[in-house]
Amino acid sequence: MTEKLSQPHTEREYIPGLGKHFLTPLYDVAHRVFGLHSVHQEMIRLAALRDGHRVLDVGCGTGNLLRATGQRHRNVDLVGLDPDPKALAQAGRKARRARLTVRLDRGFAQELPYDDASFDRVFSSLMLHHLDSTSKDALLAEVRRVLRPDGLLVLADAVLDEHGHVHAHGRGPEKVGMRGRMREQLRENVGDAVSQKIAAAGFTMESTRTTALRIGGSIRIEVACPNVRDA
Repeated sequence: MTEKLSQPHTEREYIPGLGKHFLTPLYDVAHRVFGLHSVHQEMIRLAALRDGHRVLDVGCGTGNLLRATGQRHRNVDLVGLDPDPKALAQAGRKARRARLTVRLDRGFAQELPYDDASFDRVFSSLMLHHLDSTSKDALLAEVRRVLRPDGLLVLADAVLDEHGHVHAHGRGPEKVGMRGRMREQLRENVGDAVSQKIAAAGFTMESTRTTALRIGGSIRIEVACPNVRDA
């Protein structure tokens, strides 16, 4: 197991996985209860990974998607980025237990600390609504920058209907601990708004599909590739 944990030189405010820092230890409980494992498995399938691919998980949190990816594809290069040191510590422990080689960096999605065209796949799982509209645009621009021309973005986030309501019969995992800004930012995920934002950032949409959680709501998974003509 080789693990590198990088630290940025500057601090800024961020919203943790469940909306409150004290809830971070409960994130994996929510992950299991609401059935997010199946969402991650579908994201991995859609990514069409091959041996030697370099994979970045932006907003990797406690490392569930990284671990699932590494267990399914042992010969890919895994990198996770998150601003939350406690979540990264959990991710590191999981990687060690799974005997996976993972690089974990502390940083922010709006300023990815990686070279241009240095990743084959970029994942983003249930973190887009943690960002305001300007930061969402910055994230997508950065993802496009670090993706190779034949790379893919696989992004999953909550689905809202035209009235701004989560498609749910109850409280989804991302509603737990939500306060203020995150709730407002989630309301931007209405209809095809996320797909439109991704396309506006210079991507070609490959597919969009919605998958239901075990309880609590639905998640939309977007797959897109960089629009090489705009490069």
